[in-house]
Amino acid sequence: MITAQTRAYWTHDLDPFLIRFGENFGIRWYGLSYLMGFLVAFLLLRFYFDKKRSPLNPEQQTNFMTYIILGVLAGGRLGYMLLYSSGRESLAANPLNLFKVWEGGMASHGGFVGVVIAILLFARNNRIPASRLMDIIVSVGPAGLFFGRMANFINGELWGKVSQVPWAVIFPEAPGQPRHPSQLYEAGLEGLVMFLYVQHRFWRNRVAQDRPGHLAGEFLIGYSVARIFCEQFREPDDVLIAGVSKGQFYSIGLVAMGIVLIVLSRSKAARNEAAKSGD
Repeated sequence: MITAQTRAYWTHDLDPFLIRFGENFGIRWYGLSYLMGFLVAFLLLRFYFDKKRSPLNPEQQTNFMTYIILGVLAGGRLGYMLLYSSGRESLAANPLNLFKVWEGGMASHGGFVGVVIAILLFARNNRIPASRLMDIIVSVGPAGLFFGRMANFINGELWGKVSQVPWAVIFPEAPGQPRHPSQLYEAGLEGLVMFLYVQHRFWRNRVAQDRPGHLAGEFLIGYSVARIFCEQFREPDDVLIAGVSKGQFYSIGLVAMGIVLIVLSRSKAARNEAAKSGD
């Protein structure tokens, strides 16, 4: 019988730095993952405008991305501090911990909230329906999720539960047992699969044109289902109740938000159809 002790598992030895300028300073893959996500989003926005699928002209695209970048970074960092941090690294222990970004710590759920706030502000300032902007951003956002999860794997962080599957990995920072590479599962489902899904929906039907906000709702539900599933293989940050992790609990909230967006978009579309019929 082959056991975890006799089977050869790969020990994670990837360097979190692409280039080092010292022991703990240099260009990190994690920072590059954010850069790549924003770059893909910017290029897709240009493509959407050229194909007449976005109301954002080149100048608005630059401004919009600035809002989004600030929303992701501020929301992700603040979300981590409020939702996941504890002990000496918490805000209660030291409010200045919020600014210690070099120590890591970003929360995708907090990033979502930050993006929503950024979209609402941009929509108000530019008189563009927020629902249209939400559909556009969720069609590009999964690329950033993919790069971010890949960076988590390279960093050897957010590892999975102990496992004896053939592709299990030994992470040096975790207790020395093979574990699920749950970061790769999340990169595949939350990132790649969701990217292909929303791109298909964005281009192959008129949901984004006829029912603004519907695609954003679909994304939130799809992402949440993927996250809840992947959390089954991930070493949880903390368990709240009945085996539900923090990541799963917060994802349930996103499902509710997604359902609200879908209901509102369908209701508005029905009202518009009724108004047209009345004419």
